[in-house]
Order: sequence, then structure tokens, then C-alpha cells
Amino acid sequence: MKQPTRDHTQLICDIGELSGLFIDVESLETFLQKIVVMISEHMGSQVCSVYLFYEEKNELVLKATKGLHPDSVGKVKMKLNEGLTGLALKELRPICEKNASRSPHFKYFPEIGEDRYESFLAVPILRGNNRIGVIVVQNTKKNYFTDEDIRTMRAITSQLANTIETAKLLMILRGEGGSRRPQEFKTKRKVKLIRGKVGSEGFAFAPAVVFNSEPMQLMLQEKYLTQAFTLEDFYRALHSTEKQLETLQNQVEERLLDVASLIFTAQILMLKDKGFIDPIAQLIKNGMNPPEAVLSVVKNYMERFQQMSNAYLREKSHDVEDIGRRILENMIGLNKSAEQYSGKIIVAKEIFPTDLLKFSSQNVRGVILLSGGVTSHLSILSRSLQIPLIIADEQQLLFISDQSKILMDAQLGNIYLDPSDDVVERFKHHDEAKAQAAQFKEFISSQAQTKDGVKIKIFSNINLLSDLKFAHEFKTEGVGLYRTEFPFIVRSDFPSEEEQFVIYQRLVNEMRGKEITFRTLDIGGDKILSYYNDEKEANPFLGMRSIRFSLKHKDIFIQQIRAILRAGAGTTVRIMFPMISSLDEFLEARKIVFQCCGSLRKEKVPFCERPEIGLMIEIPSILEIIDELAEEADFFSIGTNDFIQYMLAVDRTNEKVAELYLPHHPAILRSLKRVVDAALKHKKDISICGDMAHHVQYLPYLLGIGVRKLSADFKYIPKMRAAIAQIDLADAVKKTQDLLTKSKIIDTARQFK
Repeated sequence: MKQPTRDHTQLICDIGELSGLFIDVESLETFLQKIVVMISEHMGSQVCSVYLFYEEKNELVLKATKGLHPDSVGKVKMKLNEGLTGLALKELRPICEKNASRSPHFKYFPEIGEDRYESFLAVPILRGNNRIGVIVVQNTKKNYFTDEDIRTMRAITSQLANTIETAKLLMILRGEGGSRRPQEFKTKRKVKLIRGKVGSEGFAFAPAVVFNSEPMQLMLQEKYLTQAFTLEDFYRALHSTEKQLETLQNQVEERLLDVASLIFTAQILMLKDKGFIDPIAQLIKNGMNPPEAVLSVVKNYMERFQQMSNAYLREKSHDVEDIGRRILENMIGLNKSAEQYSGKIIVAKEIFPTDLLKFSSQNVRGVILLSGGVTSHLSILSRSLQIPLIIADEQQLLFISDQSKILMDAQLGNIYLDPSDDVVERFKHHDEAKAQAAQFKEFISSQAQTKDGVKIKIFSNINLLSDLKFAHEFKTEGVGLYRTEFPFIVRSDFPSEEEQFVIYQRLVNEMRGKEITFRTLDIGGDKILSYYNDEKEANPFLGMRSIRFSLKHKDIFIQQIRAILRAGAGTTVRIMFPMISSLDEFLEARKIVFQCCGSLRKEKVPFCERPEIGLMIEIPSILEIIDELAEEADFFSIGTNDFIQYMLAVDRTNEKVAELYLPHHPAILRSLKRVVDAALKHKKDISICGDMAHHVQYLPYLLGIGVRKLSADFKYIPKMRAAIAQIDLADAVKKTQDLLTKSKIIDTARQFK
């Protein structure tokens, strides 16, 4: 039988259409119904249904359908592994049957009228390995669904997983309540200068605002509680809040397409949830003042989320609190939400990458973080967003008033509280960042070359697609390191193959003709996915991270590799595995790349036929097998940050041992030389992509041991080119040979001052 031809491109790739799903609906039930109608139309299927899974009852419940009897919604229920639908969710895989009624797993529900639909396709809705539900499509024609349909439905469920999960949680929370006692403000001693560590360089002078520190009810001052507000005021505030969130979503998407997917989805959905809105309206109708009614229901929801054992779900309380604030501010006329952080310096005990993206969309001046390390993913993300960031362990900043002003010197890591006019004026005239830009202006777009004429290739480290404009402006040789984890880190679920493909393809297209190195997913340690809930690890830097995570979760790894290969069609891309500790790991990961090539070839999907495959040098164990790895790999890239950390057993995010993190340790210098020698011996490409590449004091040594290729964040490139121009290579080689004879740290440290 000839298979039907269906074009699924629009459904998979058109994020704007998916956004429209929750912008134009009135309730969550309507939202789910809109999903099934849209999928049914795109798939050409006569039936499409959404079942949600409720873990506490181990039960799937039909929540929306097109094609089955509408009265069956909410009534049809089945246990996990019951029926074809339950089997798909239990085994976490699509189930496709050409004669569904003949399957031994088929479960007949006479009340829903599905007996005539023989072609059956059920695809589980998953967030990582968490079961959310199942989407089922059916058709009267036998053998109707194709392999392409299955891939398409998997992409769709991945895209919708976070939104559907939010819808499910809101349904669960309806009518359940709780309360919590507000925390009291504490007074702290006053200081004028706080010293911290620089996460992202820059300079800022602006009013302070503390992120998520005040209990929400403190904003309801007595004068607002005594004012008379109406039900109409509440609905007006609701409408204003919805428009604000939609505007924020559009702003973020325009600037950061690769990581902005549906950031505000949960909040917009909540505004359309009758289970959230109707109780507030009813309290108002019963005589409660509208601000108090909003506060009562919001506290109800926050308490329920905060009591959940799942850390990812507990984070949802932030969404609830934020939306409550926005509604209240719009109602009482503060109009703070739209410009809540604009032009301000944020002080926060803890923030998530999505928070940082929101801050960026609101044009914050800087961020002071009271936890974390300078090499964390938040620091890297801040650099890409060009937001000054200082990490300072000074908890009293949580109690700073909104009237206070802060001067951030994110060159030295100094924070000045309510500085005098003289201090402010002095810093305005001595903004080091501007001075450096002027000093190295001639090196912004010049080629890197030593004093004696040896060309050095400088590549860009790319964190977000927005970095590409600087890679072009600074005329770099290409992308030496694309950190693929950022689209994972800032999201609320695992991005699908199609979502990754769109991001990677844009990168390839914008850097067409230039070398691009994709580092596969590097999470763990200080880069945590809030939606991946595995056992807590006592030492995450030595645990389930990087290539170990990918090889354990091969379904996620395969999706990423396929997306990279497809994006590289018609060109050559480089795939680099992080944290390789053995030859076996490298060969296993490379084998998966070859298998993906075979699958894509069989599917007749265009892809990069001959990718270059390499690894990051980060783990000490590879030093003893470096020659064997050099024979197998196409290239090496030394990630000096982790390499130093693991060689010296120093947690690079722990400020208590920061002084022991020494790039100039003799063991580090000799090991780097050993790796470079092996690469050159086997005629394999070698580069440095860690922080040592942009610390100018180490450049003579790196060039002296044979490195001719460096990769760094764009902001450091002019300074690097200026430093390289002052290096005489013959002199550098001589000094390097002398350094390699030193055994004491005190002796090597003297050379790098």
C-alpha cells in the first residue's frame, strides 16, 4: 500500500504557531483542545487525544479529544501498562499499530467510539524520563502512520512537554490550599565597600533591587488594603499582566532565539486557568478586597508547589509569586512589573538562567549574586548577555532598600553601597572597560601574529547565537567551542532534535565556510538542569556529568548528534566529546555518531557525511593513553578550566581553595606540553579553549610549547591579539624550555608575574 505523504515542517518548526496556542485561548481545557485539533489537522488523522498521567494514582486520564465522544473526557481512565496507550507510557516509547483491535494490548472502551479506527499511534509525553502523558492519533485506514509520522510526533511531544505539564499541574492544584507565615525583615550592620569576585566584567551605577527576597504580602501596604478596588479592577489588571508577559516573551525571542523558547509559558497559561482565576473572582464577589483575594489564592498555589518533593516542581512557586506580583502591581497602579528591573542592579541569593534572560530583556544594569563560582554557567551566560556580574558572599545585601544605590566595579570585584559623589565621579572617569576597548581598538579586527611574523589562529567561544555578531565583528577564524548546553540549561525541559536542529543550522549558516566545533552536552558539576531529577550526588564534579550523562541517556545523546549532523549538511562540522577519561569512552561515543550517520543516510535526510570527531582534554587519566587517543581522534582541544581542577583536585567554584587553583603549577605546565607533543607527533589539530587562552601572561608559554590555535570569549580577543603581537616566538620557546625544568610553584609563579 502506498504510504500517504504529509508535510510536517510547519508543525515542527513554527514556534510562533505554537506560541499562539496559549496566547489565544481562554482556559487550559481550551488549550489542550486546541492542541488536539491542530495535530489532527496536520497529521490528517481523524482522531487525536491527549491523556495526562497522575503518578499518585498510577493512572492515565483522557483530557482532550478530537474524533472520540466528547463526553468521555475526564471519564476514560486506565492504569500504566493498560491498553496500547498505557503501554507506550510505561515503556517510554511510541506504539504504532496498523490493526489496533487485533493487538493483545488493545483495551476496548465502548463509550468512546474508537473501534473503527484501526491505525493507532501513541507517543509518550516526557520531560527527561518523567511521565507527563500520551498523545494518541488514530485513523480508519489500516497502516496509515509512517516512520516520518512517528519522528514528527516525538518532536511535537518534546516541544509541548513543558507546557502540557504546567497545564496538568494547574489542574491538580485547583482548590487546594495552604498558608505560610511571612518572614520578617532583619536589620544588618551597614558597610560601604564589599569585595567579591568577578563573574562578568563591566561597570554599573544604579539603584538596587532585591530579587525574590520580600514576602509578596509586604508589598500590600496598609493604604492599599484600605482602598476600595472592584472586580473590574481585577479583570483589568489580569488583562494588563497578560499583555506584559506576551511583550516580554516577544522581546526575549527576538534577541535570544536559541534559548528563549516559551520562557513565560507557565505564567501565561496560569492567567487563562479558570481554576486559578475563578476562586479569586469568587472571593471578591463574596466581599473580600481584590488585592487580598489575589494574595490569598496565590499563597494557596505557592504553598502547594513548595511542599512538592520534586525540586523542579518546587521552582514553579517562583512563577506563581511573579504572576501574583504583576497582577497586584497592575491593580494598585504601581505599574512596577513592566519596568521592575529596568535600569537596576539586581541583588539575588540565587537565580536560574531563565531569570538572567528575563533580566536581559528588561535591560538590567548588573547582577550581584550571593552564591556560586566565577566559572559557573551563570557567569558565562552573563558575559554573552553583557551583564556585569559580581559574586559576593555578603548576605546583608538581601536587606538593602530599593532606594539604595550601588556602584559595581566588575573589573576588580568591588561593590560600593551608596557611594559618595566623589567616588561615583572618579569611576565614571576611569571606567576600565572603556579604556581597554580604546587601548586595543586597532586589534579588534586584525589577524593575530607574533612579533616575528608567525600567524596564530584565534577562534570564538560561542555560548548564545547572539555572540555570533561579535565573532564576525572581530573577524575570528570560526567557532572553536560552541557550548551546546546553554539551550538545555535555560529551558524547562529537554529540547527536541528539531529544536536543536533549528539552533545549530542557524549557527552553521551564519558561519558558513568557517570551522565550527560543537561540544556535545556538558552538564553536571556547576551546570545543573533543573528539570533533570536524578539522585543528589555528594561530589557532582566527579559524578554523572558530560559524556557520562550522554552515554547513559543515549536517546538524548542521539537526538543531539542527529541535530548537529543535519545542521552540517553540505559542510564539515567538528563534534567534540567533553570529559573523556578513556579510549573506550571515546570509541563508544564515536560509534554512536557513525550509527546516526547510517540512520540519516537510510532515511535519506541530508547531513554532514564526514564529521571530524575529537575530544576535550580535561581528565588526568588520558595522559597515559594520549598517543592511542591521538591515533583515533581527529583533533584535541584542551579545556584548561577542568584540566587544572582535576589535575590539582581543586574545586574551581569553591572560594575557600581558590588560591590553590594554579595554572602555573609545574605539573600543569608539563602535562600541557605532553598533550601538545602527542598531537603534533600524530599530525592532529590541537587548540586551547579554556581560560588560559585569554590570560595574556600564559600566552608566551602556550605558543612556546607549540600551540597555534586559541579559542576564547569574544570580549577577550582584542587583548589577546595585542599581547600576541608583542611576543617573539624564538624567545618564547627559550623561556618555555627553562620553565619546564622548574619543579617548585614559587619558581614558575615568578615567571608569570
